[in-house]
Amino acid sequence: MSRQAGVMISVTSTHPVRVRAMVVLLTCVALSSMGLSGAAESRAAVRDDAASPGGQAGDDHGKRVVTSPLTGLPVAGDGLGKPVSVVKVDNTSHSRPQVGLDRAGLVVEELVEGGLTRLAAFYHSDYPEVVGPVRSMRLTDSGIVLPAEGPLFASGAAPVVKRRLERRGVRWRTEGSAGFFREPSRKAPYDLMLNLAKAVAKFYDVEQPADYLPFSDAPLRRGTPVDRFSVSFSSVSTTRWRPYGDGWVRANAPVESADDFAADNVLVIKARTHNADYVDPGGNPVPVTEFRGTGKAMLFADGKMARARWHKDGYKAPLTLRNRHGRKLSVPAGQTFIELIPRKRGSVHLP
Repeated sequence: MSRQAGVMISVTSTHPVRVRAMVVLLTCVALSSMGLSGAAESRAAVRDDAASPGGQAGDDHGKRVVTSPLTGLPVAGDGLGKPVSVVKVDNTSHSRPQVGLDRAGLVVEELVEGGLTRLAAFYHSDYPEVVGPVRSMRLTDSGIVLPAEGPLFASGAAPVVKRRLERRGVRWRTEGSAGFFREPSRKAPYDLMLNLAKAVAKFYDVEQPADYLPFSDAPLRRGTPVDRFSVSFSSVSTTRWRPYGDGWVRANAPVESADDFAADNVLVIKARTHNADYVDPGGNPVPVTEFRGTGKAMLFADGKMARARWHKDGYKAPLTLRNRHGRKLSVPAGQTFIELIPRKRGSVHLP
């Protein structure tokens, strides 16, 4: 199984693998004669004509190239006027199999009660008809969702969470809104699914948001060679990563690898985490991870790991990265999985 430069290919009749747009593949053929190879070819092709803010620029024929704010890669078809949408997805063994992650452009893993984690799956212009199981939102989602400027879809939330998210500017939709449905073959509360194509229809005709990450066409040039690693959120939750094509896939995910989110990059963010001033229905403390401020980061890309520091001025502000020399660090264009781990208790384990 391999992930070539941007086309949907299929290894079997039932397990498609996401790869890059055909326009990238065609450009790479020309670039290969110049001595470029692999991921570097694809990324050099991607942003030649799409370097302006918002991912829009003219190509050699006067046509506008639209790149995804989630990947920095060209959007198939017309991506203008289509919002970035975020779906909260359960990430426990009860969610098996997770559905629709292979169609996401970016994914964030965040800490919830009991040391468990939940996913925020981001979509732009490619909206699957089934995503899930859909679970509830948290205050942590403020810093995760707001930079994307689009709607958040979740099963629900405590009233205090809904009020605070709304005050901060998060637009959310919960069960009962268009697109939500229950899957009879699953047990509650892991049976709530979302037809995102239907749910997002009323949010069309929006301005293209800025890139979610500081993308670049260049590969990660310097770093420690690594191909396997694990990221721990707590004593009961660790995500293990293994090689998959030119990137990585979760080795212990509640879904088959061919149907999972295949990451070109994994970005680990260590952020301040504290307990909310309310508890969940069972009386358990609710962790809140503040995705704003600054802290340590690790970028895994192109078979290497680079240490960095991240900075984010506020919930809605864009994320910036700097290497150990203080220079700006870019994320290679592609699909990125962000591990938003607690600053004190979270950890990364290298082989």
